[in-house]
Amino acid sequence: MSPDVHALLGAYVLDAVDDLERAAFDRHLRECEVCRMETDELREVAARLADGAWSAPPPRLRENVLAEIAGTRQLAPPAPPPARRRSPGRLRLVAAAAVVVAAAGAGAAVYAIQDQRVRDARQVAALAEQREARVRSILSAPDVQVHAERLNSGGRVTVASSQSRNAGVIMLAADGAPDPGKVYQLWTIRGGAPASAGALGEGQSTAVQVVDGMPGASDVGVTVEPAPGSATPTTPLDAVVKLT
Repeated sequence: MSPDVHALLGAYVLDAVDDLERAAFDRHLRECEVCRMETDELREVAARLADGAWSAPPPRLRENVLAEIAGTRQLAPPAPPPARRRSPGRLRLVAAAAVVVAAAGAGAAVYAIQDQRVRDARQVAALAEQREARVRSILSAPDVQVHAERLNSGGRVTVASSQSRNAGVIMLAADGAPDPGKVYQLWTIRGGAPASAGALGEGQSTAVQVVDGMPGASDVGVTVEPAPGSATPTTPLDAVVKLT
């Protein structure tokens, strides 16, 4: 995934986005099935965390069961009795014990998977919060300068740049995604030389991208490129935002 609107997923689930980001992500969800699935999954995890109750067995259940088995005196295997004297009750007991051990192992595995998903969700949320804090810091800087232009293909690109933060934010909101096999790509231009600021994924039409060193750029450009992006921009550019 490219570092654009997808990075808002954790913050969006936790309702930690501003109105601009929420609108951008709501629009993205209508276009991206993968993000809709991940959003549903993270909402489920968040609900479990809020509830504080797990349906999975506790993490040490399997270890406790195996420890009890290890500490139980075992009989030497008896000589095979005649077939007519085999005890169905004993066989059922052995089978039940095997089921208990298997269930304990399965329960521990389920817990481990769920626990990993929670940790992943927390990491995603933490990264999203850090990124949101960075975006807010730039947009709220006392010396922030904002420039915007229309895309030739329809939509708008807005650039906020702060000298004191030595960074900027590019916010792309296109009317629609490019044709299949094509993607939007962002560029910063310094001294006439373009440098990629990131390419969106196929089917994506919105992005919020933080760019370090933005005050040193004279322009920001947007192009439509073959997926997954190009080393140099295809001309003519879909939009050029003059920063100086």
